[in-house]
Amino acid sequence: MDCDVIIVGGGPAGLAFARSVAGCGLEVVLVERQPAEKLARPRYDGREIALTHGSVSILKRLGVWERLPAEDVAPLVAARVIDGFSPFALEFDPEGEGQLGWLVSNHRIREALWQVTTGQPGLRTVTGAAVDYARTGAGAAEVLLSSGERLRAKLLVAADSRLSPVREHLGIAAEVNRLGRSMLVCRVQHEKPHAGVATEWFGRRQTLALLPLNGNQSSVALTLPEGEIARINAMADGALGEELTRRSAGRLGQMRVTSPRAAYPLITTWSRHFAAARAALIGDAAVGMHPVTAHGFNLGLSGQALLARLVADAVRGGRDPGSEGVLRSYEAGHRMAARPLYAATNMIVKLYTDERLAARAARGAALRIGARMPLFRSGVRAMLTAN
Repeated sequence: MDCDVIIVGGGPAGLAFARSVAGCGLEVVLVERQPAEKLARPRYDGREIALTHGSVSILKRLGVWERLPAEDVAPLVAARVIDGFSPFALEFDPEGEGQLGWLVSNHRIREALWQVTTGQPGLRTVTGAAVDYARTGAGAAEVLLSSGERLRAKLLVAADSRLSPVREHLGIAAEVNRLGRSMLVCRVQHEKPHAGVATEWFGRRQTLALLPLNGNQSSVALTLPEGEIARINAMADGALGEELTRRSAGRLGQMRVTSPRAAYPLITTWSRHFAAARAALIGDAAVGMHPVTAHGFNLGLSGQALLARLVADAVRGGRDPGSEGVLRSYEAGHRMAARPLYAATNMIVKLYTDERLAARAARGAALRIGARMPLFRSGVRAMLTAN
């Protein structure tokens, strides 16, 4: 079958891109290996997404924001960073923005994206099918599905995870860093109010994020070596609540687990190229961020918006949407946005997970220096609110 655009991956980046190019007059095929019923009703996966103002603007343009249940949208008023058991905290307030952003469950965003793309004119969705191979050339991109169907298009967009099979098929190399640590996530009810403030606590040999949800609820994200997370994940809910209360030093009082929990091995990736002939990588297929700065989803959303804008401009101008000019502009723009975030995030992770005495002293000093530098705090605040 011939079409204009093939999108591989029905996660948030792939669905958002499909919606972003609606109205361009393009014939688009979206391929996802999961069955349609799982896309229509995604399960809760423990991940709460910290959306920036820029991301919310994109979701509003796509018609997604108004479909999110109000009870699942929580204001992120401010954030603080704590090192070890020091009483000092580096604070980030919204400075005129009203709030830093919003917290929304990942499965609710995915559900709303599926709703707005279902029945979209010009969009065909193929579910329950994997990609057996993909290749591109000067004339077209070609994909063979596990169902035996062969697709050809002017543009192939890979949105199929940070370990992207399509990226491998296309021969695009990537830095893949398996960190040997895992993150356990779940929701908890707690005794003390959080006041809408997110806390990132770099403790001794652990990283703990407390993300404020509505009411006296928070999402807890605990990062430890993989074996330790496996041990904790095997605990009953009551014992896990006690464990999280202890590990958070009772900052929010007694905690009680109120949701299923999930554990994810931490892997970061950086693709050496975000584009090739007739192909582009978006979302985690381009950059797989460490979750510590909560920018992976926002970066993926802004990246697909950039590619969609360039594709739409090409179509309006009567040009080829998969041309070299479109793809070069996308790669240059997205790399310029992504590289500083990726490098800064990795630097933070390296500094704040190093338990040597010199590193402990350095990170404590870094927090205090940052607190005395308004330009530093303003820069971080802008990164949190704008991307």
